[in-house]
Amino acid sequence: MSAQPRDLTRGPIARTLFVFALPILGGNVLQSLNGSVNAVWVGRYVGEAALSAVANANNVMFFLLGGVFGFGMASTILVAQAIGRQDLAGARRVIGTSATFFIGLSVLLAVLGWFAAPAVLRGMDTPAAALADATGYLRIFFLALPLLYAFAFLTAILRGAGDTRTPFLFLLLAVALDIVLVPLLIFGTGPFPRLGVPGSAWATLIANAIALPALLGWLRHRRHPLWISRHERRLYRPDAAIVRALIVKGLPMGAQMVMISLAMIAMIAMVNAYGSATTAAYGAALQLWTYVQMPAMAIGAACSTMAAQNVGAGLWPRVDATAKAGVGFNFLLTGALIAPLILLDQYTLALFLPPGSEALAVARHLNHIAVGSFLFFGVVFVLAGVVRSTGAVVPPLVILAIALWGVRVPFANRLQPWLGVDAIWWSFPASAFVAMLLTLAYYRWGRWRSARMLAEDPEAIAIPAEVPAQAPSPVADPSVQVGVATLPPEPPAPPPGGHR
Repeated sequence: MSAQPRDLTRGPIARTLFVFALPILGGNVLQSLNGSVNAVWVGRYVGEAALSAVANANNVMFFLLGGVFGFGMASTILVAQAIGRQDLAGARRVIGTSATFFIGLSVLLAVLGWFAAPAVLRGMDTPAAALADATGYLRIFFLALPLLYAFAFLTAILRGAGDTRTPFLFLLLAVALDIVLVPLLIFGTGPFPRLGVPGSAWATLIANAIALPALLGWLRHRRHPLWISRHERRLYRPDAAIVRALIVKGLPMGAQMVMISLAMIAMIAMVNAYGSATTAAYGAALQLWTYVQMPAMAIGAACSTMAAQNVGAGLWPRVDATAKAGVGFNFLLTGALIAPLILLDQYTLALFLPPGSEALAVARHLNHIAVGSFLFFGVVFVLAGVVRSTGAVVPPLVILAIALWGVRVPFANRLQPWLGVDAIWWSFPASAFVAMLLTLAYYRWGRWRSARMLAEDPEAIAIPAEVPAQAPSPVADPSVQVGVATLPPEPPAPPPGGHR
């Protein structure tokens, strides 16, 4: 693990992007695996009421962790731009302010959440049989929230500095500890107390209470250039311009998670009207789709950081080359997952359904219609990540709103009289295709190159004089190695989603 920021403004783009994205993909898989293992222990060995308690509490936690996603992305972009322009002092200034912001926000939410947990769960109509366990589980998770936010913050700044491997290794430590501790604390084994459902949340708290100090200790021990020592505590004093950027730029990115969640609720409500078999089929397909979208999400996040460093350095040909490489990897990796899931879906979908279930045929049918939409979704995720690297965060949110609430939900709702339940399944590729076209158009003709993360710092993003802000994206320098299928210089003319 290197203790130096990684320069993403040099070297072959395709290989650098792929290596940079792999730990992000691994982290996504680890988090999903962790949630699945916990659900198995709770659901199969404690009971349905316990699983219902965890599911209701996790909805609240997903909302809170999704909300901080935007602030983390804003921190990543700010740090990456500073690293790209070789402004280590600026990066450390961002880190100090962001740390104060994240810690203050997490402590406030933890205190409020501890007292509000019962009322929040009752407001969600949590079943009475699950309310006590859900309350205990959620309260412990609120205690863990500062640790989770701090880990997310460190991951964000290290990613901005070009390091995805270090956060992955310490996330691996946290997940391994969590998986080991869950059964020990739920059932009480050896010296461990029997805590029941809240034991799952305690496992997460303890795992992060070990992994987070270990990560901090590693940064301090290696004298990482981004480490702020006790003699530099002045850097933790909030900078108003940076706080404003975190909020103004972070909120629209976090709002995307909320918008996706609301759209998924609207879709499941329509699916429920067709009976339990259809709902089970849709649920099985969602389990597969969680993994199908992971490559695009990892590549999109990597593209955002890599592009931000090159934006900071003013290397616009490399920004475009990064976008092209990301789109190529999306088609390659996502397509490689989709093909076997279509050919072998009789077996993969059966993993999530009872033997002989009538829902299997429904699940195969809807999967054949909708799973291809993730190719379009991947293009959206990659290009939106590049666009956000300059600070243009509102247009991707508007495009997502149009795709979900202007196309997907109305398409599924209004065409059911003619297409039946198939209207719901066809709404996925229809909305994803529209999102892709709108994103390509904005990438090609939009004003995202003139956006700024810090409005008070006009030198933070230097657009070369030969590349006007409104101009089409410049053709990549032929000396830049791309190495994968690329978009044409002039394109002709995202979005579903989860955390644990």
